[in-house]
Amino acid sequence: MFLTLWQLTYLYRYVLMGFAGLVLLGLYIGNLLFGDTSFEVLNTLKEKQASLQASAQNLRYENAKLQKQLFELKELEPRLSTP
Repeated sequence: MFLTLWQLTYLYRYVLMGFAGLVLLGLYIGNLLFGDTSFEVLNTLKEKQASLQASAQNLRYENAKLQKQLFELKELEPRLSTP
């Protein structure tokens, strides 16, 4: 006896729903790992943030050196700020 497609679908509905759920879960995890808001993007942004913070620190240091040179050229004493 041959079963129709509808009968086969009804017979294996739990298997089909499980398979569909597995596919959706795979798509969701793939999006988490490789999508626009992914773990990979998060790590890249953290590395960029660390790089920018180091660059900002270097620029602050260089700015302080240049201000000191400017004060020396103007023959001024740097003002010490008290907290």
